[in-house]
Amino acid sequence: MVLFWALFLVVIPLPVIALERRWGVALPVHGTASVACAVLGVVLLIAASALGAWSAITMTRIGRGTPLPSAMPHRLVVAGPYRRVRNPMAVAGIAQGLAVGIIGTSWLVLAYSLAGAVLWHLFVRPPEEDDLAGRFGAEYETYRKQVRCWVPRLPPVPISHDRAHGP
Repeated sequence: MVLFWALFLVVIPLPVIALERRWGVALPVHGTASVACAVLGVVLLIAASALGAWSAITMTRIGRGTPLPSAMPHRLVVAGPYRRVRNPMAVAGIAQGLAVGIIGTSWLVLAYSLAGAVLWHLFVRPPEEDDLAGRFGAEYETYRKQVRCWVPRLPPVPISHDRAHGP
């Protein structure tokens, strides 16, 4: 997770922000608006990072695995943030990218983050959902019908005791 965050939230965005400023195409944000962007961005970054960490911990504890293909979860995770949205890690990552764009007042980083969301939705989500349907069958299909992909469900989907705490 740290390597992912370092690459997509620092290594790629910082040169983009620097190039934007060097080329003179940066957003003209100054004074109070600049401070407001920094504060808003930091708050969003902290909230999104907390969501990402909560999602990873929940997947590790309950699913007994990770998002990595080499160590996929052994149980369907329908607890914690997964009760509200099917892809809380993706939501967290996109929000983190948007936060970095807001902090850096970079329209290119904002566009990069939104492009990442579109690419994830079109190319990563479908095979991931096919894999989950294949591994967890009807249980996943029920979950998929109850919990939206991107927009959090309020109130969260009810879960049974065994799904919340594992075997």
